[in-house]
Amino acid sequence: MAFSADYNQRSPVASGAAEGTDYMRPIWKGSITFGLISIPVKLFSAVQEKSLKFNMLHDEEACPEGGGRIKLKRTCSACDQEVAWDDIVKGYEYSSGHYVTFTQDELRALDVDSIKAIDVVSFVPLEDIDPIYFNKTYFVAPDASGIKAYKLLADALEAEGQVGIAKVALREKEHLATIRLKEDVFVLETMHWPDEIREPEFEEFDKKVDVRDTEVKMARQLIQQLSADFDPSQFQDDYRLKLEEIAAQKVEGEEVTVAAEPEEEPTKVVDLMEALKASVADAKKKKGTSSGSSKKTTKRRASAS
Repeated sequence: MAFSADYNQRSPVASGAAEGTDYMRPIWKGSITFGLISIPVKLFSAVQEKSLKFNMLHDEEACPEGGGRIKLKRTCSACDQEVAWDDIVKGYEYSSGHYVTFTQDELRALDVDSIKAIDVVSFVPLEDIDPIYFNKTYFVAPDASGIKAYKLLADALEAEGQVGIAKVALREKEHLATIRLKEDVFVLETMHWPDEIREPEFEEFDKKVDVRDTEVKMARQLIQQLSADFDPSQFQDDYRLKLEEIAAQKVEGEEVTVAAEPEEEPTKVVDLMEALKASVADAKKKKGTSSGSSKKTTKRRASAS
């Protein structure tokens, strides 16, 4: 099973389309081959990161012109001249200050199967893969002519309950990847290579620590009280929302009040058991309040119907 490919390096935002809209442009076009079946598909970025983007400005008090945006220029360290994109080549530093260079044609001509295809080499259960390997997510959508074959492969993969393990080259780097089904759409997730995952070597773990059974029991009770089904709609980026609020206030000329930092740091909890007991009690209280309000809502809805 393999995916043959043709790259599209253009921006995911179409020309003429407003930035920040839901318009999606394919970054890769090709096909899935499964036996003798060829399925034309397109690759789309599945994630749109949201954050406030800051520009670097010259402080108004230090700038004679009242503050301007800082420019970043591409300059050569040897001749100190600004360099155009067309004059830039990619270099690999094999020793300090010594490079070998590569042209785009040389990079495209590398004899690696994954440059021209997403080569699926095996199928495994998803739970066998540690999430630490996952990197970036893409949607794999079918062309109109390939919908039936796409659905056929989707049904077969879902029936087997497994995901494909593949190799794919994206943006001049080969990736390990998985392909799986999510709500009738194939999802391709690039992964880190095993040698990219660092070993967790920390000297703190060499210290001997005695954990009592009663502490473990209380910790398990806390986990049980906080256990719930995962609902992503219950979470939001509070930091970004607060930044947007403050930015809007500044645009309107409103004064922004900065909260004073506490003079002393909070007292550290010494008794772990007491902290666990307090945490369990607090979790029970919050859970009881939440379930109580839920029951009242259900009752009102029932009577209203």
